[in-house]
Amino acid sequence: MKVEEIDVDNQVGEVSEILSQNEKTKGILIHVLQQIQEDMGYLPDEVLRRLAKKLDIPLSEIYSVASFYKMFHFKPRGKKVVRVCLGTACYVRGAKKVLNMLENEFGVKSGETTEDLTMTLETVGCVGCCGLAPVATINENVVGEIIGTKKLNKLIDNIRE
Repeated sequence: MKVEEIDVDNQVGEVSEILSQNEKTKGILIHVLQQIQEDMGYLPDEVLRRLAKKLDIPLSEIYSVASFYKMFHFKPRGKKVVRVCLGTACYVRGAKKVLNMLENEFGVKSGETTEDLTMTLETVGCVGCCGLAPVATINENVVGEIIGTKKLNKLIDNIRE
């Protein structure tokens, strides 16, 4: 979605007639941010600046909304987002070792992206697969029982593919 193409009344729909202009623009902000991130992979500063002007909303308010939600990102992310579960079951069964190995192998820390945008490494509190601990996800694919060097090397190979 290009910022220039945003039609506030069309986005809001039928309720457009009863909302003030301020309510309309605030009402579509999250939707527009989602579209921008879907199109670009993240929320670039220059696009957010144009959006602020287009919607007549202070840039600080846009950043306030976008930074509140964990789903929005201000830097480019890797083609593969790897999340290592650090929930109790995973932690007890060696998740920290898995995380350390991935950090060393790819030269990034949790929350960072490789320079070539191959991978973004993150940690999560629970994936909900405690019986498969330790667990990691590669995008939406769950990899469980990452115990031992063989399984860890397979995880690394899957990330590199």
